[in-house]
Amino acid sequence: MSATRSLPRLVEALLLAADRPLSISDLVELIAGAVDDGDWSTPASTDEVELAVRSLAGAVTPHGGIELVEVGGGWRLRTPPALAPMVRRLWPDRAARLSGAALEVLSIVAYRQPCTRLEIEDVRGVDCGGVLRALLERRLVRIVGKKDEPGRPLLYGTTPEFLETFSLPNLRSMPTLRDLESLRAEEETRLHGERQLDLVLADDASPADAAEAPEGEAPTTAAKETPQDDQPSSSSSNAAMSSSDEADPEDA
Repeated sequence: MSATRSLPRLVEALLLAADRPLSISDLVELIAGAVDDGDWSTPASTDEVELAVRSLAGAVTPHGGIELVEVGGGWRLRTPPALAPMVRRLWPDRAARLSGAALEVLSIVAYRQPCTRLEIEDVRGVDCGGVLRALLERRLVRIVGKKDEPGRPLLYGTTPEFLETFSLPNLRSMPTLRDLESLRAEEETRLHGERQLDLVLADDASPADAAEAPEGEAPTTAAKETPQDDQPSSSSSNAAMSSSDEADPEDA
C-alpha cells in the first residue's frame, strides 16, 4: 500500500487515539516526526493531510455511532451528542452536568476573558470562588496571567476543553450578544403566539360545549339572558320531560 493511499488510514488512527482535537499542523508534525524516527516512510504536506481529513469526513457515516467534527481548533473523532446519555453510563461516577451557577460564571469568562474574579463577581453579585475552583478542576477555565494593578489579581480564560465541550471550532464561533438578544426575542414571540392560540382555541370550544348540552337543559348563558317572566312553569317542565320519556323509551 502506497503512502498516499494509506495516509487517510493513518489520519483516522491518529484522530481516534488522540485525547484532544488535532489540527492539520499537529498531524503534519506527527507524521514528520515519525519519518525522522523511521516509523513512517513518507512525509505529508499540509495540503495532503487536509485532503485526507476531508476524505475521512466524507467516509464517516452521517447517522453512525462515530462522527468527525471540527472543535477546539482541530479535528476529532467522537460519539454524537445525541448518544451522550447512553455513552455517559460507561462512567457513572464522572460528573457530567454543570450547575446553573457554573454556567453563569463560564459564560462571563468566555465573553469577558481575560477577567478577574472580582470582575466576575461584579456581574453576578455573589461570591464565585468555589465555582471557579470547580471549573478549573474540570479544565474548562484556566489562569492566563495576572492583571497589572495593585494586588496582581489572577486573570481567567477558557480552555480548548471548553471549546470541545460546547462543540465550538474557536472562540469567534460563539454567538454574539446581538445573536443572543435575537434568539430571546424569537423565543418570546413564539411563546406569545402559543398563548394567543390557546385563547383562540378556548373561545372556539365554548360554543361547542353549549351545543352539546343535554336535550331539555338550556346553556348556562342562555338561562341568564332569559327574563324571569318568560321562564316556563314547573308543571310545564315536568310535562315536557314526561312526554320526552314516553317518546323515546330506549333512553329510559
